[in-house]
Amino acid sequence: MTPPPSPLPSLRVFVLGATGTIGRATVRALVRQGHEVVCFGRASRASTGPSAPEAGVTVRVGDVRDPASITRDGFMGEPFDAVVSCMASRTGTPRDAWAIDHQAHLNVLQAAKAAGVPQMVLLSAICVQKPLLAFQDAKLAFERALIDSGLTWSIVRPTAFFKSLSGQVDRVKNGKPFLVFGDGTLTSCKPISDDDLAEYLASCLIDATRQNRVLPIGGPGNAQTPREQGEQLFALLGREPRFKQVPVALLDGIIAVLSALGRVVPPLADKAQLARIGRYYATESMLVWDAATNRYDAAATPSTGQDTLVDFFARRLRGEVTDDRGEHAVFQ
Repeated sequence: MTPPPSPLPSLRVFVLGATGTIGRATVRALVRQGHEVVCFGRASRASTGPSAPEAGVTVRVGDVRDPASITRDGFMGEPFDAVVSCMASRTGTPRDAWAIDHQAHLNVLQAAKAAGVPQMVLLSAICVQKPLLAFQDAKLAFERALIDSGLTWSIVRPTAFFKSLSGQVDRVKNGKPFLVFGDGTLTSCKPISDDDLAEYLASCLIDATRQNRVLPIGGPGNAQTPREQGEQLFALLGREPRFKQVPVALLDGIIAVLSALGRVVPPLADKAQLARIGRYYATESMLVWDAATNRYDAAATPSTGQDTLVDFFARRLRGEVTDDRGEHAVFQ
């Protein structure tokens, strides 16, 4: 008779970024796996995160930018088995990126080491493998610090999220064409849902094959271009596909104008950076980059989970789910 599998260990986990959609999904995944969760974040956003009465979840308020607050209001002298961070800068502008993606994470890492926490799981981004932007440099700088920290670490670099690809559902539903850069085949990705990514992140705590590794990850199925995503959306609506092509040169012109004006009006420099971020995502695939062949490799991009983008589109059309793209919305 085969003995029953051993129960998974129950860990005490300190979570950052629990107010975002992926952070909330990660908290749910951790609780499902039997872990005790303490969420730490700002008071202004605490009400949008997990509620304290939820079984297995405690919410603590503090400031990740203040090392003393992390120790005093977060760890509070208590033992933890791991830190899981889904925290990221909201805009990706240089000041925001270096403050949050780098320095705030360093603050937490130093506090965690001082508290004797042995493990950290970091949600990063697949785009850092080909860095051209400030937020990518900031993320990479912290990745290096985590790798050198002496902690057991997992760095998860996901491909595109469902929410970042759903900005045109309403416009297409309302009879407008699907917008694509170029001919719609410049880029591709393996879209991943919040829940599938959350399960993957949570599993890094106990799966030794996912520890001390950089882990690119996508969702199930083949890589998809924006044109293929648009075709799926039209098919769900029972309509003939209609596309409107947006030249990449338009973004280049916007970047040039905002960059020039930003020398005189500083807030416009941030808008130029946001335009650069938009151009990056319009022209670079969210897949594993093969430096030897100088191309993106869909076959080398691992997959996980079972949720598909077309099913998410269908649920959006039925009003069963919404998306929260915040600062990163491109098309409305």
